[in-house]
Amino acid sequence: MTPSDLAALQAAADAAAAYRRDIAVAEHTPVADYRTIHAAFAAPVPEEPGDSAAIIDELVRLATPGIRAQTGPRFFGWVIGHSHPVGVAADWLASAWGQNAANVTAAPAAAAVEAVACDWVLDLLDLPRDASVGVVTGATVANFVCLAAARSEVLRRTGWDVEADGLFGAPPVTVLIGADAHATVYSGLKYLGLGARRVREVACDDLGRILPDAFAAALDESDGPVIAILQAGQINTGGCDPFDALVPMAHARGAWVHVDGAFGLWAQAAPARKHLTAGVEAADSWATDGHKWLQTPYDCGFAIVRDAGAHARAMAISASYLPPAEGSDRDPSTYVPELSRRARGFATWATIKALGRSGIAEMVERNCAVAVHMAACLDAEPGIAAVVPVTLNQFMVRFGDDDALTLATVEQIQRDGVAFFGASQWRGQWVLRASVCSMATTMAEGETSVAAVIDAWRKVQAR
Repeated sequence: MTPSDLAALQAAADAAAAYRRDIAVAEHTPVADYRTIHAAFAAPVPEEPGDSAAIIDELVRLATPGIRAQTGPRFFGWVIGHSHPVGVAADWLASAWGQNAANVTAAPAAAAVEAVACDWVLDLLDLPRDASVGVVTGATVANFVCLAAARSEVLRRTGWDVEADGLFGAPPVTVLIGADAHATVYSGLKYLGLGARRVREVACDDLGRILPDAFAAALDESDGPVIAILQAGQINTGGCDPFDALVPMAHARGAWVHVDGAFGLWAQAAPARKHLTAGVEAADSWATDGHKWLQTPYDCGFAIVRDAGAHARAMAISASYLPPAEGSDRDPSTYVPELSRRARGFATWATIKALGRSGIAEMVERNCAVAVHMAACLDAEPGIAAVVPVTLNQFMVRFGDDDALTLATVEQIQRDGVAFFGASQWRGQWVLRASVCSMATTMAEGETSVAAVIDAWRKVQAR
């Protein structure tokens, strides 16, 4: 390692710390657009080696104008966590240590810390403590992994080995899913050959929660193996399916129940909100993110499966050059689709250690309270209307009950740069959709953001 390499590491750490310090108190966070940033970086392939420290300096200088303030206290555009500073620091170490976390022998510390972190996640979410956990990139891949285990098990019960024989000639699998499910679940079904268009969508209520009577009818009309996909935290409303009613119905039919709980599953960690996910622990698999409500850095999700055997059948990778997991009852590569992957357990362990059970519960409840308060304040402003009641941390409002005015207001908010909100469609209409999911967001920051939204709305009206 050269002196310039060491200087590059220090420069990166200094720039990162300065960014996080400044963004936490920034009044405005304007961002350059893609074309501007692309033009700044566009150049021919370098012909000669470069100086490490100079490269980092250039990267910081050119990229910073296009860095969206996703770790700031007034970011509500998507369900994105704060990336806790201690988790970020642990993630830096994971990169510096350069551990491939797929194997106990290759990376004993990474494997051991990941195992402890997974036990903590199960405890915090109050899920079966003997469930298997795969640490993946996020809820998209977690859904894929869990649904692979579901596919394996429901076909095994019919006498079909899908891992050995594939899907050609296999009994057809019926997939039941709520009409307001997230797009990434359909992606998982597509990847697994179950077909995004072959699902049977079940009617939902005004919050996107599956209606029990409609679910019961769909089960009665289903033949052969069945996978039922439920949801904890609808992306627009925060609504959670009535698990205590749906899961027993599905199990009585012999169905595998999977829960897409990307963010809503963390209601389990907050006693004041746990009633929203009552009965979820009885499901067969669960997918959730770390980089949302747990506040880990990006590239962290958990695929949790009650039946570890089904999980392993669907995901395990074996080769003669891969040593057995001696001294451990958990081989990290058994539960994920990656053989080469970063050591995500270090950041997860550090983040949970920093927040603790009480800190996670307080953060979840505070975010929910801020969401309720923000929606109520906006609803009180003439011309702004809340779309549905707030049950968790998501809310929607419309402006002038008009799509064009709503989109114009969202654009104005983003241009002003005080807070960031995005647009979404709900029941065929455009809305401003807010996700309150950051440990940095306080009630005061929520009120500052409300004022920014109202100011943008008045600007649009004045035009």
